[in-house]
Amino acid sequence: MRLSEDIGIDLGTATFLIYSKSRGLVLQEPSVIAMARDSKKVKAVGEEAYRMIGRTPGGIVAVRPIKDGVIADEGLTEKMITMFLQKVQGSAGRLFGFKPQLMVGVPSNVSDVEKRAVLRAALNSNAKRAFLIEEPLAAAIGAGLRIAEPIGSMVVDIGGGSTDVAVISLGGIVVSESMRVAGNEFDESIIRYVRRKHNVLIGERTAEEIKVKVGAAMLLDDAENLTAEVRGRDLVNGLPKTISLDSTDVVEALSEPVTKIVDGVKRVLEITPPELVSDIIDRGIVMTGGGSLLRNFDELLRQTTGIPVAVAENAVEAVAVGTGMALEMIPVLGDSLVSSDNYLRR
Repeated sequence: MRLSEDIGIDLGTATFLIYSKSRGLVLQEPSVIAMARDSKKVKAVGEEAYRMIGRTPGGIVAVRPIKDGVIADEGLTEKMITMFLQKVQGSAGRLFGFKPQLMVGVPSNVSDVEKRAVLRAALNSNAKRAFLIEEPLAAAIGAGLRIAEPIGSMVVDIGGGSTDVAVISLGGIVVSESMRVAGNEFDESIIRYVRRKHNVLIGERTAEEIKVKVGAAMLLDDAENLTAEVRGRDLVNGLPKTISLDSTDVVEALSEPVTKIVDGVKRVLEITPPELVSDIIDRGIVMTGGGSLLRNFDELLRQTTGIPVAVAENAVEAVAVGTGMALEMIPVLGDSLVSSDNYLRR
């Protein structure tokens, strides 16, 4: 490992990713931290903490310190960033006091308070300097789009806590919209649907498994209708119960959040300059983020907008890869970035 290497971070609501320009993607773990309820001492972070969700004793709590794509608990987020960086650096980094330069992806249209919270957390986690880049711009870079050219590109980045829709040209975002509707809202919609229709309570991990195994934004034919057994607690008698769910059920459960995202894409297209809309029709829409992997979501968006839609090959890692690559493009990106050197002095 080079002690001088710089690091890109996708500070995701669901997943925390770290990208090194020299080593590629070096960490991908759940954005979860487990701590003692009374002493606040950290017990675990990442994958180990995620396995504790819903299974902790009374004295330990597993939480997500990032909500809807922004910091909900600054202290815990700082600890989480620090512990993940220590995993990446190893003993050599800690021994020599390695201070990386960080590029952190944040949702578009975040407030000044939220930007300062992210920058403070990054600097307090032993970084020598921190930059912020809007996630759709980072996703476009990570997906290999030519963002510096005078050509319009459209990105729909569906993460865990937020969805960002943006039109990009000349290294910056021309129009964008950020919605607090994404993968976590998909899971919550499934939980509500199962409770309403079957009177059974399931947890967020079970809902996520349902979404991955049989979920879809739409079904193209009957052969795509898959079935899964789901275990939860019967709300009538309190006993364990197993039910069967198929893809048709999940499409119905997800219709509301999926429709909100589709409507957001249409709103951005409506306010995009005509010249850039022409470019988008030619080049298509690129989807990134874990939520874009929902089956047939790209086809639904294509049918709704009439524009070609493609899911990036590295959809989950695109933002993290883009943040790392952006560190090499600071002169090109210019005002599209926020730097801790001047922003925290305001």
